[in-house]
This record gives sequence, structure tokens and C-alpha cells, in this order.
Amino acid sequence: MTTFHAVVWMDHQEAHVLMFDREHVESQRVKSRTHHKHQGKQNDTATMYADIAKALEGTHEVLVTGPGIARDEFRDWCKQHHAHVNVVDSVSSDHPTDAQVVAMARQYFKKLDNMGADPALVK
Repeated sequence: MTTFHAVVWMDHQEAHVLMFDREHVESQRVKSRTHHKHQGKQNDTATMYADIAKALEGTHEVLVTGPGIARDEFRDWCKQHHAHVNVVDSVSSDHPTDAQVVAMARQYFKKLDNMGADPALVK
């Protein structure tokens, strides 16, 4: 599914990649290959981030959310390794349902679009 917007809820163990338009949502889960909670090796993390970036192919703007620092690490990793993944923001959140994540992202992008912001300039 090629869409303009996507949202990724993530921690170090898994990511929920949700691509959406006005009427449709397509979801994909990406799991870490390590079984040691909070002890992921650099290579394991890079592999997970690469899998997430691959799942985001075809999207133009990505909002990243989650409870910890994995979202910021992913944003920084994308800047270095996958510049085509345009992460417009990183927002802290607990463990919402996928439907709640999409609703939050729709509100976020609606506000961003209404402001006429250039997503490339949003940090």
C-alpha cells in the first residue's frame, strides 16, 4: 500500500507500522530478533530498524511514537542509513491500541497540514 502518511509505534522489542489514508489502514508488525529485553545488540537493533524502514517504503511522512528512546534512535538511524524515510516527529506514548495510534496520527498530520508546515523542517 502506497500512502502519504504512516505512524510507527515502537519499543526495542517490536514495532507496529501503520500506513493509512482517509479510509484505509494497513498494519505490519516487526519484531526484534533478540530475546533479551533491553539488551539488544547494536546489530540486532540495526536489523530491526532496517526491517521497519523497508516496511515504510512508499510513504512520504512518518510519525514515530512509543514509550522509550527506541523511537528517537530509529529517527537518528534513518537519517544516517535510510534518508528516504522522512520521520517528521517523535512523540512519547504508552501502549495504545493500533486504532488509537492511527487516530492520534491522523490528528497530528491534520494539524501539521493545516499549519502549512514543511515536514522536512519539523524536528
